[in-house]
Amino acid sequence: MEGRATRFSLVDAGDHTLTLELAVEPGAAEKLGVRVRYKDGVSPAYATFALVSHPTLVDKEVEVVRRPRTVEAMEAALAEKDAQLAALRAVSGPVGLVFSGRLDWKGVKARPIEGITTDTPNGLKVVNGVGYRAGSWALAVVRVQNLSGQKPWEPGQARLTRTTNGLPVQVRSVGLNKARLAPGEEGLVAVEMEAPHWNSGELFRLEVLDRSGSRRLPTLDVKL
Repeated sequence: MEGRATRFSLVDAGDHTLTLELAVEPGAAEKLGVRVRYKDGVSPAYATFALVSHPTLVDKEVEVVRRPRTVEAMEAALAEKDAQLAALRAVSGPVGLVFSGRLDWKGVKARPIEGITTDTPNGLKVVNGVGYRAGSWALAVVRVQNLSGQKPWEPGQARLTRTTNGLPVQVRSVGLNKARLAPGEEGLVAVEMEAPHWNSGELFRLEVLDRSGSRRLPTLDVKL
């Protein structure tokens, strides 16, 4: 049961019936998942339902038809997954960069981010970083440590401005190489900018904040 401990005041699973009583009425667009397992253990081993609220309609009975998966069907599904995996591997590495046009004869220029402060405001420490620039994209990658005793942290937004005139540069995305940083944990924050239209090696000021805007990294000067 999805949210069993908090959403249901009663869950009674019998041999032929499942009785549920909600503790809190679900929202208009909310769906609660229910997974019902079959006793025989044959594949597929379970059926999944979504409980939704409706002011006038109710399902008195739900019929489920379970079609057994033959060996041939499972082999065909496995072959399809293998083909999808092979295609994904082909486009996820350097080949994918070339095919997408994001890597051309101009190559990629990388510069370490220098002058990183040792200050740790908001319990966040910048360990190191690198700025990358190619013909059609630019990227700043920063290794961040969330100090012990702090709340978990994840980036939510980033701002990049030119130090020469203070004009902003559009940020395409900001991401973390894990769901979030637990206390004492390190991770990589990647900030992608719009296609470069500035001179190579120009200096930018980078700010990375969480979703609330209250916990930010130390401001960085990045050459791209």
